Amino acid sequence: MIGRLNHVAIAVPDLAKAAEQYRATLGAKVSAPQPLPDHGVTVVFVELANTKIELLHPLGAASPIAGFFEKNASGGIHHVCYEVADIRAARDRLQRAGARVLGDGEPKTGAHGKPVLFLHPKDFSGALIELEQV
Repeated sequence: MIGRLNHVAIAVPDLAKAAEQYRATLGAKVSAPQPLPDHGVTVVFVELANTKIELLHPLGAASPIAGFFEKNASGGIHHVCYEVADIRAARDRLQRAGARVLGDGEPKTGAHGKPVLFLHPKDFSGALIELEQV
């Protein structure tokens, strides 16, 4: 069901500083910041040959990643994103298997303009999983 790894997301307390570290220190191609009000974050993508790194920063005090920073003030790995061909079919299959989909269960538009869903970390060994339809 899942396809390739789309990205690994890292929550960062200072988006500009983190983006510059990847750009200057690691020599990576880094996108411009992209606010995602529906998700409560601003993101930057670090382009790699085989995948991407998504740097996440809270967009406002009500950001869903605010709780993450309460436990991890210096940031850290937030989630991994896998590609799926049909997000609704993947959701239905996962729910039949007992996995919990976060939110209302309906896909939302993600940073790449494609439908995404998040799966409860307690169902996946403590890892927050994002699925993105490609």
